Amino acid sequence: MKIIDMHCDTISRIYKNPGSQLRQNDFQLDLMKMKSSGYLLQNFAMFIDLDETEHPYETCLEQIRIFKSELEKNSDLIAPVTNYAEILENEKLGKMSALMTIEEGQVCGGDLKILKEFYDLGARMMTFTWNHKNTLGFPAEPVHDSDRGGLTHLGIAFLDAMEQLGIIPDVSHLSDQGITDVCRLAKKPFVASHSNSRSLCGRCRNLPDELIRKIAEKGGVIGANFYGPFLTSTPDSDGCFFSYAKDVARHICHLVDVGGLACVGLGSDFDGIDDNIEMKDCSFLPLLEAELCKIGFSETEIEHIFYRNVLNLYQALL
Repeated sequence: MKIIDMHCDTISRIYKNPGSQLRQNDFQLDLMKMKSSGYLLQNFAMFIDLDETEHPYETCLEQIRIFKSELEKNSDLIAPVTNYAEILENEKLGKMSALMTIEEGQVCGGDLKILKEFYDLGARMMTFTWNHKNTLGFPAEPVHDSDRGGLTHLGIAFLDAMEQLGIIPDVSHLSDQGITDVCRLAKKPFVASHSNSRSLCGRCRNLPDELIRKIAEKGGVIGANFYGPFLTSTPDSDGCFFSYAKDVARHICHLVDVGGLACVGLGSDFDGIDDNIEMKDCSFLPLLEAELCKIGFSETEIEHIFYRNVLNLYQALL
């Protein structure tokens, strides 16, 4: 089964662990594990926590430098892509593809010229927020009564500019009102790269059914997240939220039931989540395939979830 995963934080983890490498490591994702699982493409997020840096723009540039350097060192296995044709070309050459994304729109400092700079560097997807209110909008979590809101006027300008440039808007981490704003204003499909169902797990980071339907109606794709606290509201006896493949499959089934098969993809959040996971790294994705088979999904339907839906989106937008 081919795989396209819309979100991992591996580059940020390499940035925080000097000496670690993308080809092989002890993290949840590396190139050798990806190859063993049959990956077609991985989105690599440049993740910036505004609490950890006073210079988000410069930190993002450093992560991009690491991303490009790691790909150059491993050009026998993987190559960067900025458009659909390059994905197909890499597949013909027997290589996996890497798409650069940004997780935290504040790296642009509210400057549309910097957004264009990141586009020129290869970024093709970006979240408006992470877990901090910024100049573009309000996050889903943490939620404070005084901080409820959607996209700002600048966030609306960024949405328009992203669509014009060819940077896919990513509404994961954005507040319900912000996602509603994107659904109302977007002229093209967009993604929630790593989000689950709030009906099954009542975290604000997860999507209510109404927004699942709206994203699907816009032609967007939602990547199922593997993070335990976004899968279940019930901790185990040790107080941990363990992530099981069956729970990921359960959320996928609900997303399909509410939004239709075409709106569902994968957004593991590998290397951005804890280690309480049954699929302990990206080589274990066959466990999820097996769970989807048990539920009753056909091989063709699983192909759409594992890669075709996202690939079709990239064909339309990149």
